[in-house]
Amino acid sequence: MQSCLIVDDSKVIRKVARRILEDFDFSIDEAGDGQQALERCGVDMPDVIFLDWNMPVMGGLQFLEHLRARETEKRPTVIFCTTENDLDHIRIAMDAGADEYIMKPFDRDIIRTKLQQVGLI
Repeated sequence: MQSCLIVDDSKVIRKVARRILEDFDFSIDEAGDGQQALERCGVDMPDVIFLDWNMPVMGGLQFLEHLRARETEKRPTVIFCTTENDLDHIRIAMDAGADEYIMKPFDRDIIRTKLQQVGLI
């Protein structure tokens, strides 16, 4: 079973994403900000990370920069999942090491398509 870390400060978004991803047979962990996500990745690196942009303590971009700077055997797929939908934000995210980008609000079909595009399902 593949693992997914959902990183978002909204419990509602985490809950919705969890339900969708569990249907695709992912084991799920959650973090409410980038700092918590880094701690979780230090314990057990997930296969995929769904990442919000704007969060307290540490935002998604800062998390991604720290994550990609780490020397690890496993390189997780990172999918930004955010309301920041202008081309500058998308370019910045991809340049920082994101693999895909999803606009909120999302649904099951959008997540399925993105997971297929990155080769996870």
